[in-house]
Amino acid sequence: MGKKLLIVEDELHIRTLLEQALEDLEEEYAVEIITASDGEEGLEIIRKERPQAVFLDIMMPKMNGYEVCKAVKQDPELKDTIIVLLTAKGQEADRRKGLEIGAYDYMTKPFDPDEVVELAKELLQLVD
Repeated sequence: MGKKLLIVEDELHIRTLLEQALEDLEEEYAVEIITASDGEEGLEIIRKERPQAVFLDIMMPKMNGYEVCKAVKQDPELKDTIIVLLTAKGQEADRRKGLEIGAYDYMTKPFDPDEVVELAKELLQLVD
């Protein structure tokens, strides 16, 4: 089964930037990059597609990233999904909350695309 990575981000330009940063993984490692534009859609895709890793924005319409993360981590079938919260919320309390509900990591915007790619490789266990 191929590796899948989901990007859940409501802002189109950030979602596009993430897709562009990660497109080499599609070409080099046949990773399937999937996107969603809100938390509700993201959770639906996680349940259906079972991605190994998710880059998840926090502040989104319909369902925020904390709610999505919590729902995933409480579902025994999905609990192994690795979630990285990507957010403009840089306060330590926000970071702590994200990690407490089960996020693997917490990255603040603006992020370095190279760091995102390296983290994705690590999460998906891709080796050069």
